[in-house]
Amino acid sequence: MKGGGDLSIVLCGGAGQGIQTVETILLRLLAGAGFRVFAAKEYMSRIRGGSNSTQLRVSAEPVAAPVDRMDVFLPLDKAALPHLRGRVGPETLVLGDRNALAARDEISEDVPFSALATQAGGPIYANSVAVGALAGIMGLGAESTLASLRRDFSSKPSEVIEKNAAAARLGLERGRDIASRRAVPRPAPPPRRGRQILVNGAEATALGALAGGCDFIASYPMSPSTGVLTFLSRQAGAFGVIAEQAEDEIAAMNMAVGASYAGARALVTTSGGGFALMVEGLSLAGMTETPIVVHLAQRPGPATGLPTRTEQADLEFALYAAHGEFPRILLAPGNLEQAFRLARRAFDLADRFQSPVILLTDQYLMDSFYDVPAFVLPDRSPERFIARTERDYRRYRLTADGLSPRGIPGFGDGLVAVDSDEHDEFGRITEDLVLRARMVEKRQKKLGLIREAVLPPELYGPEEYATLVVCWGSTLEPVLEAVRTRGEAGMAVLHFPQVYPLPGQTAGYLGRARNVVCVEGNQSGQFAKLLKLAAGFDVHRRVLKYDGLQYTVEELVRALGEADG
Repeated sequence: MKGGGDLSIVLCGGAGQGIQTVETILLRLLAGAGFRVFAAKEYMSRIRGGSNSTQLRVSAEPVAAPVDRMDVFLPLDKAALPHLRGRVGPETLVLGDRNALAARDEISEDVPFSALATQAGGPIYANSVAVGALAGIMGLGAESTLASLRRDFSSKPSEVIEKNAAAARLGLERGRDIASRRAVPRPAPPPRRGRQILVNGAEATALGALAGGCDFIASYPMSPSTGVLTFLSRQAGAFGVIAEQAEDEIAAMNMAVGASYAGARALVTTSGGGFALMVEGLSLAGMTETPIVVHLAQRPGPATGLPTRTEQADLEFALYAAHGEFPRILLAPGNLEQAFRLARRAFDLADRFQSPVILLTDQYLMDSFYDVPAFVLPDRSPERFIARTERDYRRYRLTADGLSPRGIPGFGDGLVAVDSDEHDEFGRITEDLVLRARMVEKRQKKLGLIREAVLPPELYGPEEYATLVVCWGSTLEPVLEAVRTRGEAGMAVLHFPQVYPLPGQTAGYLGRARNVVCVEGNQSGQFAKLLKLAAGFDVHRRVLKYDGLQYTVEELVRALGEADG
């Protein structure tokens, strides 16, 4: 079995078996014991059945990317082994119930989950047996394991809590027995460090929105973006947020535009199909110069596609969606820290430049869990770019930089008139064609200011590089670990947290490399095409993935080796 400083545990079973519950309990338990942890899941679009899996990496060092390697594998139903057989290696410790699984000869250690659960109180407690078995293999103490489990089930009746504890205790005994006979590579917990928090991408994005002053969200639930809506809904009372589940995405977008017109910092969260319905409202925000933040959590299309999988194929859609020409900003966080930071920044940029800001994430980032340093909250309220209106207030006053003073109703003496038609400086409909041209130019002038505030790309590795691996969005952490694994002195990573407008120094970074490789989660190389369009640079090689799964470290190690050759 490989590992030692890094243990990969995979659980697989059908929807409805409670794999997510096991994942959550184990993550909290292991993080509480001081380990660095990471979890990512792949699951089918169904309520029950199918084959869903979750991977937990337990390490002494920070981990934030999936791997193919399985050190410990728990197949929880008959379909699990066939589903992941290609990842089972000769050193994989397979823990399974030989009485319940067909492929008995592939089971390394018999763990009769159902029988042990029945002994504790009923088959329903099999997941707690699994928690205990893995805690035993990891060498965790019974007291801390059972205390953590009781906390996670604290909302249940006391009888249910104790039966779960009894099941976990039986699992612990079995796990310790296995660990006593097999050389399981258990990482040592690292030394105590600063305050860490355990979050997933949806929570990090929602927390960033709160830090950015978000006080209104209107959305229609759509995987994988729904976690942001549900988190903000749960926190609405504590943070003064109005949360509205709209009847559809058209209504959600128009509600958010209306709330922003009234002075709110408004957010919509959706995926590709929902964003398709929002584009007319996006144009409305562009014409009325109304700040709006759109969180677009990508999943594979076209149409419904693979609604519970991941992809990076909506970049061009976000860049060109909506009719007419108006400035916009596209941000794409690469990890949970950036999800928090860029979500917060999105609201400042939208307010400052009176333009839509689109935050591009994806299913992988939304559903990934790992421990990160506690987010640093601002020590003051977000800056508000709102002007008190005078009696002769002109909402669309022509200015040298394109930014007009933004007023809101009731703040001052002026009338705040906005219109979806072309308008004059006061916001009144006009068909003066000379004025029309001036208004188009006024809106586009804001791009000059936006470019001055562009986030630069982030370079990881040597300043003098021969090979430059370019990536954007959630491919960052798998790419970084793959490059570290390869250990080539002349290889660096350039990540773009802002994908539009592109930073002015982009061409300079690319031009210094002998070999530029662009890694993306789509079929056509959408970001590589944008680099050609905006920076005039043709990347030398594209590494593309579009099967619905995020890159693993091993496949990127192989792909970068081919690119280097």
